[in-house]
Amino acid sequence: MMRTSPATASAALPPQPDMFGPMLRTWRRRRGASQLALALQSGVSQRHVSFLESGRARPSREMVVQLTTALDVPLRQRNAMLLAAGFAPAYRESNLAAPELLPVRKAIDHMLKQMEPYPAIVIDRLWNFIQGNEAATAFTVFLFEGPPPAPPPGKPPNVLHWLLDPKALRPKIANWEEVARYLVSTTYAEILADGGEPKALAFIEEIMGYPDVPASFRKLRFEERPPPVLTVDYLVGGKALSVFTTIATLGTPQDITLQEVRIESFFPADDRSDALFKSLAAKS
Repeated sequence: MMRTSPATASAALPPQPDMFGPMLRTWRRRRGASQLALALQSGVSQRHVSFLESGRARPSREMVVQLTTALDVPLRQRNAMLLAAGFAPAYRESNLAAPELLPVRKAIDHMLKQMEPYPAIVIDRLWNFIQGNEAATAFTVFLFEGPPPAPPPGKPPNVLHWLLDPKALRPKIANWEEVARYLVSTTYAEILADGGEPKALAFIEEIMGYPDVPASFRKLRFEERPPPVLTVDYLVGGKALSVFTTIATLGTPQDITLQEVRIESFFPADDRSDALFKSLAAKS
C-alpha cells in the first residue's frame, strides 16, 4: 500500500465545493439523524446545518471535522468531504511498514503470537491478507493440502476470494452457501455503511462474479432461530474441522490504514477441531 500525503491526495482529487452539502445530508441520513440531532451532537446550530446542506453556507475546515466526527464518518470519507469543501485531506493513509507505525506493528505481532496454537491473520477492509501467525500458515497449508495458489500479479492474497472460488477453498466448505451468503451480505453492508467508495464497490462486483453467488446474497436472509455463532465447517482429506472467528479492530485510529485493519482470530468449535489445530501446530 503506497503512503499518500495530504498534498498528494489533494492533487489527485480536485476540490468539489458544490458536493459538500449533499455529502453531509447523505451521511446524516445514513446515520438516521435529523438536522436537530446532528446539531445537538456536534454543537452546531440546526439553522447552520440546514444552510450547509443546502449550499447557502460554506463550512470551515474545523466545521467539516466537527460534523464528520459527530456522524462517525470513516476517515477515508472524511478526507473526501474535506476535499469537497475545498480543503486538503487531514488523515493520511500510511504503509503499515512505516516507521511511525512501529508501536502498532509490535502490538499486532503480540496479538498474533498470543493466539498460538490457533490461527490469527491481519486483513484490510477488502479481505486482502497482510500477515498471519505460524498457526495461520499451517492452517492454510492444511486447507489447500499444499501451498495456496499465487494471487494475480500485483495483488495480495484475498481471503474472501479463497472462500468463494470453486478452484480454491469452496469445495472444502460443507456449509458453503450459508457461509458465503453471510460473508457477502455483511461485507456489502459494511461497504455501504462506509459510504460505498468506488474501489470497495468494484470489489463487491468481483466477488459477485463467482459461480452460484446470486444477487440475493447481498442481503442477509432472516432466520427464525439463528445459531449463536456461524461456524465454517471444513472437510479436508477426510478430516472435519469446524471453526468460528472473532474480529478485532484498533481503537481511536487517526490513520486510514489503521482504521481499516482487521485482526481475525480462528477458534475451534468443538474438541475434534481443537485437537486438529494443536496437531497442526506441533508439526510446524
